[in-house]
Amino acid sequence: MGELQVTATQNAEQMRFFMKCLLRDMEALEHMLRTGLIESDRRRIGAEQELFIVDRACRPALLAQELLETIDDPHFTPELALFNLECNLDPFDFGGACFAELEAQATELLALARRKARELNADVVMTGILPTLRQSDVDLDAITPQPRYFALNEVMTKLRGGTFHLHIKGVDECRIKHKSMLLEACNTSFQVHLQVTAEEFAKLYNISQLVAAPIMASAVNSPLLFGKRLWRETRLALFQQSIDTRNTDIPARSLMPRVSFGSKWVKSSVTEIFQEDISRFRALLGNEHYQDPFDALARGEAPTLDALRLHNGTVYRWNRACYGISSGKPHLRIENRLLPSGPSILDEVANAAFWLGLVHGYAAEHGDPQLSMDFDDAKSNLLAAARIGLDSQFKWIDGKRYAASELIVEQLLPLAEKGLASFGIEPDDITKYLGVIRNRVDHCRTGARWQVRSLVGMSDQSSSNQRLAALVQAMIRNQETGKPGHEWDLAQLEETSDWKDYYSTVESFMVSDIFTVHQDELVDLAAKMMEWSHIRHVPVEDDKHRLVGLVTHRKLLKFLLGGDSSSQVPVSEIMEPNPITIRRETPTLEAIKLMDANRISCLPILDELGRLVGIVTDNDFMGVARKLLQQKLSE
Repeated sequence: MGELQVTATQNAEQMRFFMKCLLRDMEALEHMLRTGLIESDRRRIGAEQELFIVDRACRPALLAQELLETIDDPHFTPELALFNLECNLDPFDFGGACFAELEAQATELLALARRKARELNADVVMTGILPTLRQSDVDLDAITPQPRYFALNEVMTKLRGGTFHLHIKGVDECRIKHKSMLLEACNTSFQVHLQVTAEEFAKLYNISQLVAAPIMASAVNSPLLFGKRLWRETRLALFQQSIDTRNTDIPARSLMPRVSFGSKWVKSSVTEIFQEDISRFRALLGNEHYQDPFDALARGEAPTLDALRLHNGTVYRWNRACYGISSGKPHLRIENRLLPSGPSILDEVANAAFWLGLVHGYAAEHGDPQLSMDFDDAKSNLLAAARIGLDSQFKWIDGKRYAASELIVEQLLPLAEKGLASFGIEPDDITKYLGVIRNRVDHCRTGARWQVRSLVGMSDQSSSNQRLAALVQAMIRNQETGKPGHEWDLAQLEETSDWKDYYSTVESFMVSDIFTVHQDELVDLAAKMMEWSHIRHVPVEDDKHRLVGLVTHRKLLKFLLGGDSSSQVPVSEIMEPNPITIRRETPTLEAIKLMDANRISCLPILDELGRLVGIVTDNDFMGVARKLLQQKLSE
């Protein structure tokens, strides 16, 4: 977002002042476009590498500030959450060995971050969404303490009405409510920038929109959120919903989310994007210090357009238009925000080469896609790619439907090769980076598929936490080798370090798929549930999922031995009211002591509102103890 010293636009006067500045910036940009002041003799590329910081157990570590101080390198900057880090790579002229130079610098900076993180008993990892994240990790304690982040969270939370809703369906389903915009911090990406001239902006931007779907299908790397298997690139749904400020009480309104693909092709100018965003989205942040852009133009300088850039930083198009200044000259860029972080740096640079080559190759061969394809088809293609990756099918410019892999291999990779060659990219580098895409697609081994297949391979081993940690540990190990993701072996449980790191809290043991009854239901139902599912405890909850009691096997047996089996007895008559409960973050040893001291064999687990979220029993502890005993004896 550029400027750090910002505030929330809290009152009408502040809002009007910022809007005045914003409209003044637009006038200046339009003037620069009319008079040819936008740089047109350079073609540069750049990238932003986002990372997760993890502790010894591969869980999020809130160490960004300490790590930034230790690294002490201007390439690294903070992100929204204290478990994230951003690395801004240098711009490179598009041509020659630019991709090899990009890969070399990214590798060097990642090694620096990893080395310094390990000095703090932590590590860094590249992945679209960290598999070991939990909802409790994204509360306000994790926000980076900078004014712009507090201001942004404050105003977005206010607009949303205090609660952010998340609902994503894949193989599993994730449906949660959250009190802040920090869900956005669950995403990390490898954002690629392309500097373009004002005259060709519309065409190249439209092509970036068109090819977004096949690029995404080949690059998916975010299949997991809070342990649930969702979309192949869950980032798209998560990011949109995590900062969605739309009012859901007006279903008849066609309101656009702040995170979007857009609504139409760009006809002729970058100003169309800025005009639409200013018209649709109210200003969230302001800046009390403003420099009139026409003063800078009068001095023969490039204006900073701070208000425009600040507002643009709060509207998150997947392909975003950017204004910037390099060596004193103003320029325009297309920022591709679709690409996930990881699996490896080689994969990321290959994704960038595929996108950049395809944009230029398509432009030379087909021109502007607004003349050959409906915008909604491009939008639908991207949604399919995010949901199912290489298994998707796309409607293309000839009106036909193609399997994603077929379209990529037979049509798009050859176009990308021509596009890269036309800008003098080293032939060996074209072969190297596009070869990564070809092999990944031929073998159908995206990062997302590697993650899911690894988890399936460990499905009957240990706890969910340990399996997810093994996944992250395998990512770190493989990323250090530099090999592309399609060559990685599947993660193994042995990847994890000290097993104690993964069993410290009851969340490692708890069962969240619970059979429950209502207090007004028949005791007979509770008895049958125990018989059918081979369980000894059935929680009793009300209509709002708040725990009101517990039916135990012992209580049920006593009732059946002494009661009338033909009577219609409600559960409320035999349940234990007010059972002892715990929270998911309760230490495991504390839970075991609690069960021993009270001679109970289960503990329901509640959230902060008293709602049932899980249960842990002595059998759960025994199951893990059995596996650990087998492991120790075999050693």
